[in-house]
Amino acid sequence: MPGPALLLLILLLAYLIGATPFGFLAAKAKGIDIRHHGSGNIGATNVIRVLGKRVGLPVFALDLLKGLLPVLAARLWCRHAHLDPSWPLLLAALGAVLGHNFTFWLRFKGGKGIATSAGALLALLPIALAAAVLVWLLAFYSTRYVAVASIAAGLSLPLTVLLQRTLSSPSSAPSLPLLIFATAIGGLAVWRHRSNIQRLRQGTENRFRPTP
Repeated sequence: MPGPALLLLILLLAYLIGATPFGFLAAKAKGIDIRHHGSGNIGATNVIRVLGKRVGLPVFALDLLKGLLPVLAARLWCRHAHLDPSWPLLLAALGAVLGHNFTFWLRFKGGKGIATSAGALLALLPIALAAAVLVWLLAFYSTRYVAVASIAAGLSLPLTVLLQRTLSSPSSAPSLPLLIFATAIGGLAVWRHRSNIQRLRQGTENRFRPTP
């Protein structure tokens, strides 16, 4: 396993990558501050809502890559250095998500981390990600609330990994650190939607109606 200094370096580099606020920058290029429009969030969902799919979908792809590429880079480095990849991969994923959610470029206020988490999970837990996407789609198309879909998907992550650990052989089951990571990412997704939960309880949450 790499030493503490290298692990910290991985976490910081992944944070810097994740902290790039693509949604904010894309909206700025159109002459608006996305923080003052729609839900006020800098993530792809709000960009799609305010500026449409032509701007929002590339933002979603870039936010997803922020989670995917640091994990792939950490895996490649560990393979080259003949090191145990467990903690480097987890810290790369965690750093990217924290960077997106708490970007220093915007005074540590960022998005909700759904796309960036999906990118990290694509590299680490593809089966859990596939299940979460299915849950997201079912929840979204039955309610038309992005927040409800995202919360449901986040809650599904640890349950799917726990189910994998129960049903899979020890050699192919996700490790305990991966279960802890899935629980943390799912819990963070729910926590970042706490204002949406409040609006849902009050009946003031807006259903998703994208700009064409």
